Amino acid sequence: MPLHLIKLAVGCDSVKELKGWIAERMQTAKKKGLPQHHIHITRMVPKRDAEILSGGSLYWVIKGEIAAREKIIGIEPFRDKDGIGRCRIVMQPKVISVSPRPMRPFQGWRYLTDDSVPPDLGKSAAGSIAAMPEPMRRELRDLGLL
Repeated sequence: MPLHLIKLAVGCDSVKELKGWIAERMQTAKKKGLPQHHIHITRMVPKRDAEILSGGSLYWVIKGEIAAREKIIGIEPFRDKDGIGRCRIVMQPKVISVSPRPMRPFQGWRYLTDDSVPPDLGKSAAGSIAAMPEPMRRELRDLGLL
């Protein structure tokens, strides 16, 4: 059973904005001749990397909700120029919308077990929910209608 990571998308207001950020990074990587992978750098290295690499994803919390995920394809510990240990989380640059679920703020990342992840939204559901104004979507979710 795969293990997942969950992380706050700090400064991101929507799944659409997250997709835009990643698209910009992929354009930059392409211009530089680098692989088309989305890389997120963290301070700590996940200790349970084998479980994560067996099909895990990074779930993004956007504005207080678990809203999207990206499949993790690599975990690369390294030292930065100041000698500080860091970790590259390498992902496929495809953002998959998930059924929004409230999540309180936290620091760093956390593990998320396969039985507690929100389900992916189908293409039609993802498009219609993502097209809703953010306040309306949140109110519908709070009422239990989403």
